[in-house]
Amino acid sequence: MADLQLRSVTKAYGAAEVIKGIDLDVAEGEFCVFVGPSGCGKSTLLRMISGLEPISGGEVKISGDVVNHLGPAERGLAMVFQSYALYPHMTVRQNLSFGLENTRTPKAEIAERVGAAAKMLQIDQLLDRRPKDLSGGQRQRVAIGRAVVREPRIFLFDEPLSNLDAELRVEMRGEISRLHRRIGNTMIYVTHDQVEAMTMADKIAVLRDGRLEQFGRPLDLYNRPENLFVAGFIGSPKMNFFAAEVASGALKLAAGPTFALPEGRFDLREGAKVTLGIRPNALKPAAAGLTLTVADVERLGGESYLYGHSPDGSAITVHSPGQTGVEPGTEIALSPDMAEAHVFDADGRSLRRH
Repeated sequence: MADLQLRSVTKAYGAAEVIKGIDLDVAEGEFCVFVGPSGCGKSTLLRMISGLEPISGGEVKISGDVVNHLGPAERGLAMVFQSYALYPHMTVRQNLSFGLENTRTPKAEIAERVGAAAKMLQIDQLLDRRPKDLSGGQRQRVAIGRAVVREPRIFLFDEPLSNLDAELRVEMRGEISRLHRRIGNTMIYVTHDQVEAMTMADKIAVLRDGRLEQFGRPLDLYNRPENLFVAGFIGSPKMNFFAAEVASGALKLAAGPTFALPEGRFDLREGAKVTLGIRPNALKPAAAGLTLTVADVERLGGESYLYGHSPDGSAITVHSPGQTGVEPGTEIALSPDMAEAHVFDADGRSLRRH
């Protein structure tokens, strides 16, 4: 096992800078997820850690040692790709053994490692099959097994579940999480899916446009986002946002009503233009308040979602437990739970007192 440290890491292609000075510490044994929208630099950053992509500036440290000058094979890492990258002409056993054979590992040790990894990942009955004879989930287990047998210091996963259907993605999320608990190695996992990040990670690094927006435990990011971007990205469905103005310690919404804030929780300046953030589960029907004109309704059985807009055009999503009877075209009044409110300044920074 090993820890990972990034110090002012940058990457540029000519004049285009795609990674813009990232500092990050991943502790030994942590499961860290890089998450962000497409094009934010998360896969590029992972490839820089692995040595597949040279860095333009800064330092990558593994267990305190700078590894900028080391090639991928010398860093003691193992990478699992989105495309599985299995050799189609080889059996599962041969795919698992290939990397160890190249390092001249003794045959008895190879057999032992392959057998242990195959049993752990429940592919021991598939060792004599070829990739074309496997399902997508089985191929992904083989790709993970190929990393496991190398006994790396750090595992790197580059969107490994994006080719799987929804049900299998959920199953494989559990498989990878259980693998981490069993072997305890440091793992770095890249995804654009914030649900994967929330359910799997010890720590999440939220990236945007080559910069680190926030790094911390999943529920810390959910409960205390440091800026408007993180607040809108973490959480499904996304947070609702309303333009507002500070008036006597309360917020007057552009959409009409005024709502009082918990005393002493936010650093507010009278008259300041701010953004109020309210999650869908913190908006409740009320006798009066914020008017929602319902455009669409999703009934999922045990819960429902209402989608629409306020009088000023702000998009609104409401989570409703159970099976709602509300229909599109209905107008309903909503009251936000201001104990769950988030407030951001004109630059998108959180005004919450920590």
